[in-house]
Amino acid sequence: MTEPARILVIAPHPDDEVLGVGGTIRRLVDEGCRVTVAIATVGWAPLYPDDQVARVRAEAGEANRLLGVHELRFLDLPVTKLDRLPRHEINAVFDRLVTDVQPRWVFLPFAGDRHEDHRQVFEAAQVALRPVAARDPLTRIWCYETVSETHWAVPTVEPTFQPQAFMDVSAQLAVKLQAMRVYASQLRTPPDARAPEAVAALARWRGSVAGMNAAEAFVVVRERWIANRLGEPTPTL
Repeated sequence: MTEPARILVIAPHPDDEVLGVGGTIRRLVDEGCRVTVAIATVGWAPLYPDDQVARVRAEAGEANRLLGVHELRFLDLPVTKLDRLPRHEINAVFDRLVTDVQPRWVFLPFAGDRHEDHRQVFEAAQVALRPVAARDPLTRIWCYETVSETHWAVPTVEPTFQPQAFMDVSAQLAVKLQAMRVYASQLRTPPDARAPEAVAALARWRGSVAGMNAAEAFVVVRERWIANRLGEPTPTL
């Protein structure tokens, strides 16, 4: 029996995985993949009281259960303090993660996101995902967009999210929005970008430019099509 394809989603903060990849996660689970979500950072007192951290963690657990995630990991790096850690220590955290999961596909935050944590997580993950022999199972690295972060970059000055890949999540949009509503502590009301209405609108718009009812959009970092013994491309899943 063929082993399920392993998928790794790296989220800087709780809810980023739902905002950026929630529909895709549910779709890949439905198609038989094994999905691991790794949430990189954790709040620290007194800025983030212990009860608030516990609440958000509980929300993360419930939201990821709704999406069918097989494993949820918390890497416990200090939120908003990644710049104070030696770079090699952060890199090592992600290297251990990738080595342990051995993913076929990886989803990352976009390098141009407004939040510094997103940028530093992207950079550290890129070190861990270098195309070396130890990463042989890896065939796809995509960056996702996060409303309220990705779209606040300064045009022409910072990297701009220009997607080349679109995942049809028409059938999964409802459960994505349901998972987002589980993150009650993170929800906002219109016209805030983190309102469920805004999340749905982005999915509908991304779908409209790709001939789908709803889609999640991605920037391609790397794709590898590995030849099999017949010289034909091996399917990515």
